[in-house]
Amino acid sequence: MFLPALGGLAGLLAWSVTGLPGFGHYRGPYGDVLNRIAVPERHTTNVVGATVFDFRGLDTLGEEFILLAAVVGVLLLLRGETERSGEPVTRVRSEAVRLVGVLAIGPAILVGLWLVAFGYVTPGGGFQGGVALAGGLLLLYVTSSYRSWHRMTRERLFDPLEGLGAGGYVCVGLAALATGSAFLENVLGAGRTGTIWSGGSIGLLNWASALEVAAANVLLYAEFLEAYVAPVARRVRT
Repeated sequence: MFLPALGGLAGLLAWSVTGLPGFGHYRGPYGDVLNRIAVPERHTTNVVGATVFDFRGLDTLGEEFILLAAVVGVLLLLRGETERSGEPVTRVRSEAVRLVGVLAIGPAILVGLWLVAFGYVTPGGGFQGGVALAGGLLLLYVTSSYRSWHRMTRERLFDPLEGLGAGGYVCVGLAALATGSAFLENVLGAGRTGTIWSGGSIGLLNWASALEVAAANVLLYAEFLEAYVAPVARRVRT
């Protein structure tokens, strides 16, 4: 049953690829309109950021809650199957891995913060920066030990942070409604083009997304490590 379905899917995929326009020949008026109006109207030099957090900000809200629901579902499944019986001790024995990893933690987190802060000015954004931030924290496990990672990624800290990121996005929209504007309408002004003060509420939505994405990924890492790494380490120790 799987092979015929796979063959049909492969055929549809090949058909869709052959129907794509040639490279450099864009056939979408929506993109042309956004390229023309995004910078003068929203003062954000990254048109993708303006599109995601302003012109179609409601769609991004849906994506935020899709991620929230998916992560919550995975966490509920893993936490129900995980046997928690003490903390394992897993140490990195390679000094080279430890040195390179420790030196990379700071730059990785800094790159993540830069991607978030300037996501609507240069390429980047809350989603990309949030993943980079979570990856920077994961280096703590790679370079040190599971115990060190576990101390820094407590569920009681990152659970509310994930909800705060998703809820903060909604609060920005509700604040616009409170002023008599449309939901998620930018009521803070356009700001100065080319700076982190541009875009008005785009920056707030960007940071809310970053918080939600970073916390969600950290929670996923923590639960997968607890489910698949910790039991092995406990058996090795015992």
